[in-house]
Amino acid sequence: MDHNSVRETWENRAGEYSPAYYAHHGPNETSRVICEILSGSLPRDASVLELGCGSGRHLAHLADNGFEDLSGVDINPEAFDTMRETYPALAAEGTFHCGPIEEVIEEFDDGQFDAVYSVETLQHLHPDVEWVFEEVARITDSVLVTAEIERPVRDSAPSDADVNYVDDDTPLYYRDWNSIFTSLGLVEIDVVHGDRDTTRTFRVSD
Repeated sequence: MDHNSVRETWENRAGEYSPAYYAHHGPNETSRVICEILSGSLPRDASVLELGCGSGRHLAHLADNGFEDLSGVDINPEAFDTMRETYPALAAEGTFHCGPIEEVIEEFDDGQFDAVYSVETLQHLHPDVEWVFEEVARITDSVLVTAEIERPVRDSAPSDADVNYVDDDTPLYYRDWNSIFTSLGLVEIDVVHGDRDTTRTFRVSD
């Protein structure tokens, strides 16, 4: 799939893996892990950005645990309609941007956010826009967390070492996030290998 096709897949996603789908399931174990990581590193008034926030279930969990300055980016307009229905306080108090990450991220200042995180989002970015990873490092002032699928999670998954297709139409690119972000000057301080995601925590080096 080319870059535009990948974007259109997520911009118009309905049914399974849509914003409404994730809102129905609500916060999960990854939400709790993200909250624990940020709670151990930052004060509650820290500025936090989620890349690929969807309807906001992870951000809502942060809000419920006292984080006040929350922002998100998502390509699917339905995400923000669902957020207003499911998490109205978050929708009213947070700052949100609707558009592709590669277009929105260039608007942010260097080190604008104390923490930036993604949950199964950066893995879907097409290789043509891998320059975005440098931008992610640029806007992060203190902590970056990636919770991404780095390897096949089922024996039946295709053997391709670089990409898998979800529902035969949505590419998932396996990447070495440690190598990517340490090469951009960040320092990995923790890694947790789960059944599905690998959660890596990086610090911006002094």
